[in-house]
Amino acid sequence: MAELPSAVFNDTSVGWTSAGGDSRDMDVNVAYVASGFHQVWMMAATVFVFPIIPGLGLFYAGLCRRKSATTLLWQSMGVLGVISFQWFFWGYSLAYAANANPYIGTLTNFGMKNVVSVAIGYLPEPLFALYQCMFALCTVMIMIGGAFERARLLPSMVFAFCWATIVYSPIVCWTWNAEGWLFNLPALDFAGGGPVHISSGTGALAYALVIGKRLEHNDPKRRVPKYVPHNPTLIFIGTWMIWFGWFGFNGGSTLNASVRTSYVLQNTNLAAATGVMGWSALDYLFYKGRFSVVGACQGCVAGLVAITPAAGFVPVYFAAVIGFLGAVGVRLCENINHWLRVDEGMEVFKLHAIGGIIGALLTGLFAADWVSLLDGATEAQGWVDHNYIQLGYQLAEVCAIVGYTFVVTVILLLIIDHIPGLKFRVPEHQEIEGLDKHLLFEEGMGDYELAETLRAAGYLNSGGMLVNDGITGVELPAPSTSSAEESKEKAAEASGKVASD
Repeated sequence: MAELPSAVFNDTSVGWTSAGGDSRDMDVNVAYVASGFHQVWMMAATVFVFPIIPGLGLFYAGLCRRKSATTLLWQSMGVLGVISFQWFFWGYSLAYAANANPYIGTLTNFGMKNVVSVAIGYLPEPLFALYQCMFALCTVMIMIGGAFERARLLPSMVFAFCWATIVYSPIVCWTWNAEGWLFNLPALDFAGGGPVHISSGTGALAYALVIGKRLEHNDPKRRVPKYVPHNPTLIFIGTWMIWFGWFGFNGGSTLNASVRTSYVLQNTNLAAATGVMGWSALDYLFYKGRFSVVGACQGCVAGLVAITPAAGFVPVYFAAVIGFLGAVGVRLCENINHWLRVDEGMEVFKLHAIGGIIGALLTGLFAADWVSLLDGATEAQGWVDHNYIQLGYQLAEVCAIVGYTFVVTVILLLIIDHIPGLKFRVPEHQEIEGLDKHLLFEEGMGDYELAETLRAAGYLNSGGMLVNDGITGVELPAPSTSSAEESKEKAAEASGKVASD
């Protein structure tokens, strides 16, 4: 491996300092010449991660009903804006400040102050900070799906900024900052099983719980409606972008271009593949010889989530096992929303929190020191190396992150919801008619003008349901949007007539 840039900076006799050098007096690039190939890879990895954010927007938009799908695309753009600013403002400093305590960083790097040429391993700190920003973006975008189809956009963005500050940044400090208590335990988390997936999934569950069920889910008999995803094509495209981005997400987490990096890429791809196989096998079994495009996509994501904490620690054959077991374990929790009596329709908790927990615990079992040592420096051991206490450390990470995230998220949501102008829940008539119509202007998923024409002609009710197809003879006047109660009554009437016909 090339010489660490810090070795050059330590030569204070020629003007270098531990924080790098003054670019007005010297060429700070000199310190990085020998390790420049590491920078090139990490720049590429940063760009690779970026498509995950719009990919998640497409994935979520395809899963929900058309009448509220476009708002999820807006949210992916909103998160890109708000969280990129939050990370610059103080998120990075709270997570990675060199003088952090075991639980949270300081404001030493507030506004990226002094983030110029200091070395983080083989990388200049600005590149490291930007790469880690991609993780913050992904985490918040995953979490924000917990309240789809019923949350206003402005309060959601305020919540996103605050959540990234008091939930995500501290957990990152615990896990990856050299001063963090989980880092020094040590709990093994290669690329974000805890900070990214367990925290986002748990946060989404808390979001759905506090904001309440959608109107049609408030059934006294606790029957939960099942919706067919409105656009599998969007889900497929979003999954492709997520799978592609995960090569940078996991592959860049070595923070170098070593043999270990190549091994991580191998593990990542194989786990996604066996995730598809595991989920699809259960679909084939449960649905009598039929498959599902959406199921295969969810299996891919479940496999990627499960391998995330383990990718740089486990042999490739165990990566195949982790991807398969992760997808199977998540698929067997199909009814978890019904068990928990929570309307978390995007199933973020199931895919990310449960998948992340499975991956974190299996990392404790299968981590092998010879894999981590492929970078020439890191040594991590699990049960396969007779380090039996490691599973206990992994369980401590899971419990700490789940407990902290859930409690703090619930408190944060309740506080924001009581601030004038920031109430999360949309009015009932807006929820029935769709968020796209009320939170965006003149935009909607699919052929928006055709849907509006059919609604005006009485073929669709306010909720976008077909109430006159020209065959059954079921006819209703176009519902008025002047009253929330009136819209609810007519939507229910239309649904009943269509069902009876």
